[in-house]
Parts: sequence; C-alpha cells; structure tokens
Amino acid sequence: MSVLNLAVVGGGNGSYTMAGDFALAGHRVRMWPGARQKHAELYRSAKIILEGMGRTGEARLELVSDDLSVVVRGADVICCTDPAPSQVKRASALAPLLENGQVLFLSPGSLGPLVFEKAIRDEGRRIDISYAEPGTLPYLTRKVQPAKVQVSGLAAHLPVGVFPACNTDQVLERVKRLYPVAHTVENSLSVALLNVGPIIHSVLFLLNTGAIEHFSTWDIHNEGTTPSVKKLVLAHDAERIGLRKALGYRSHHYPFQDHYNSTGDTEWMYGRKAHTDLVKSEKWRESLSFDHRYIVEDVKCNLALMASIGDLGRVETPLADSLLTLIGAIFGENFRTTGRTLQNLAVGDLSLDELTTLLWEGYGEESENHK
Repeated sequence: MSVLNLAVVGGGNGSYTMAGDFALAGHRVRMWPGARQKHAELYRSAKIILEGMGRTGEARLELVSDDLSVVVRGADVICCTDPAPSQVKRASALAPLLENGQVLFLSPGSLGPLVFEKAIRDEGRRIDISYAEPGTLPYLTRKVQPAKVQVSGLAAHLPVGVFPACNTDQVLERVKRLYPVAHTVENSLSVALLNVGPIIHSVLFLLNTGAIEHFSTWDIHNEGTTPSVKKLVLAHDAERIGLRKALGYRSHHYPFQDHYNSTGDTEWMYGRKAHTDLVKSEKWRESLSFDHRYIVEDVKCNLALMASIGDLGRVETPLADSLLTLIGAIFGENFRTTGRTLQNLAVGDLSLDELTTLLWEGYGEESENHK
C-alpha cells in the first residue's frame, strides 16, 4: 500500500472514524478536531479506538493539533466530514492554507466545491486543487465514548464525483487508496443526486413529528420506519431517480429499495444487510429536534438543492417541493429561498450545458463569468 499524508479536519462521528480508520490502515494522519475542551481526551492521547465493523483497535494519530495550518500542510488529501451548512466557515478557514496538488474529500459534498472555490477566490488565490465528493458517508458510525467510536455500517460501493471532473482519473487513484470500493460518476451534480439523505430523512422527520416531539429519544430508522412511511420514502426516491435519468446521468442510480432489501440481487451503497445492521446496533435512538442535521443539512441544503436542480432541468419534483414546504412551515423558513439552491451557489443563472461545462473545467483563468 502506498502511504498517504492525510489531514482530517473536524470533530464529529465521521471525522473520528476516518482518522482512526486511516491510521489503522497505515497512513500518516494528522487531525484538527476543534476546541480543546470539547476534545480533551483526543488531544491528550492522540488515540482513537474503533469498534464494530471494519478495522478495529487502537489507532495512534501522528498529530492532533488546534493549529489548522500545521495539520493541512503537505497533506495529500484533506478530509472534511462537516455538515454542509458549516462548509462556508470551514472553507474560509482553509482557503489561505491550501496548496497546489491537494485533494479535498468533502463528505458530504452537496456541491461543496463551489463553496470552497468562492472562498479561495475571495482570498485572491489561484491554486490547482481538486475535490472528491462521495454519494454517502463511508461509515455509519457513532461516538460511544470521548475517543471511541462504534461502526455499524461500511460502504460497499462508494460513488465519487470529482470537481473539476476533468481530473477524475488522477483523483480517483488517490481516493481508492483510502476506499478501494470507490468508483466514479459523471461530476459533482451527478453525485449530489445519489445522496439519499434528503430523500429518507425529510420523510422520516415529517411523518414522525409527533413521536419526535413527544418522546425524549426516538429511533426514526426502526420504530419510525413503518410500511406507510417506507412507501413514501420509496416514492420520493423514485422522483430522485427520475430526475437523474432526465438529466442524462447513467445508472447505477442506487435505488433506496435495495437498502431495505437484505436478500436482493443488487447491493446498495452499504451492502445488503446495512439496514438490518443499523437497526440492530441501537445507536440511532437519540434525542431529535428540528434543528438536527437531518433538517438543517438534508432538507435545507440537500433537498432544496435537489428541487432547484429539477427547476434547472425543467423536471417536476412535486414530492420534494411538498416536503420543503411542509417542513419549512414547521421550521419557520422558506427553504426554497434560504436553502442551498443553485441560485444561492451563484450558478442559478447558468444553463444546464453551461453548468456541466463549469463542473468539467472548474474555475480557470478564463472563467470570468463565474467569479
């Protein structure tokens, strides 16, 4: 295995799991988890314990530091598992520090490269970097102690979109050293429409509102996924797949039905038994509210993005539109105007062909219209 210099930026479940997994795989891992008080054990020991699926054991990191510049300097890949709403802040912090040739692994992406590129241009910089965005988080994971995580699901297939897409082959070669199950899709827009977080979590939250507000903890993936709820999830997912097809993106579209079907012929991103393993882990019983990541990221960012992509392609998305309206009414915002739409990413005035060209070429010296 070729050893990579890796920087993990963030202190959530995914960041801890990535850092530990990569270190156990033999890579050199530096980590910026955030505030020392919140992550005191990790700063003290520079160790993360992984349990459950995949690599397990005690992982020793090369460095844990609150100096972001030290962590990202010379990194081959910088991994960010921040929720999409925090990408603006993270991009502003990283923009002055990035170096030519680096790859940013944004999980989730949610067209995050456009956010980072704006921050870089606002710094007055022109640097040659690439972005990799997976269709799902590589792990289903939760921290169970301050420096211990339990992994209850692993990606069996990891679709990855690259920005700019012209760099896909060279970026995938690096990503596959981290995730051998990675494979490429057309571009960042294609992979954004493989993210089923906005599909499932919008429905589960809306149809479980009473239970969420009544019980101190609730498992929307177990008790909350009744046959009728599942029926709406799958209808919503069919709308996502219809949008992908209308825009000309190729299969595999990863229909969410495969996630629920543990004996089917086709594996979903987490494999055939992922839903069963997730429920058995009992780590998704939690205190929920409408400021949860499932709403502020999956609905306000990702579902609003999906609906705006439908508008661009002149493809009707009635379920997405209805969910945005109803959940927005509960939340107290019009997500069609406040969410991560193409318009709010400053590409809403582009045609589909112009946006596709931008996603292929990136913001080059001649891309004055996209500044």
